[in-house]
Amino acid sequence: MPNSPETLALADSLRAPLLRAARRLRQEAQRAGSSALDALILGYIRRRPGVGVSELAQAEQVSRPSMSGHVKRLEAAGWIQRFDDQEDGRRSGLQITPAGEAQLDAVRQRRNDWLADRLARLTPEARAALAAAGPPLLQLLEQDQ
Repeated sequence: MPNSPETLALADSLRAPLLRAARRLRQEAQRAGSSALDALILGYIRRRPGVGVSELAQAEQVSRPSMSGHVKRLEAAGWIQRFDDQEDGRRSGLQITPAGEAQLDAVRQRRNDWLADRLARLTPEARAALAAAGPPLLQLLEQDQ
């Protein structure tokens, strides 16, 4: 089904602002001392304690060897730890450590502070328009799952 000219125009007008906002939020994660991928991995482990490397790799759409390297780095930083699976002794799960929780909270706080500062500069009408855009933007992402 071809896209209408209106849909294509909307996609064109939204692409740059969405990319620039995402880039700035990634930069705020780096300023907090971690990469955006670190924050994604830590957040996933926080939501799903016991997750394995394979599931993490699939969720973030990276190769298992690449994810294994990220996991080892996060372990070395003290942000996550492995534990033996009680049901399958051959498998180890991952859980976030208190230091990882603190790092993830620092990233979230840094990003929220940056975004809140910019939102405060907008008119109430512009903030309302952005608030209304949140649910449809999430719907765009959910279509891939």
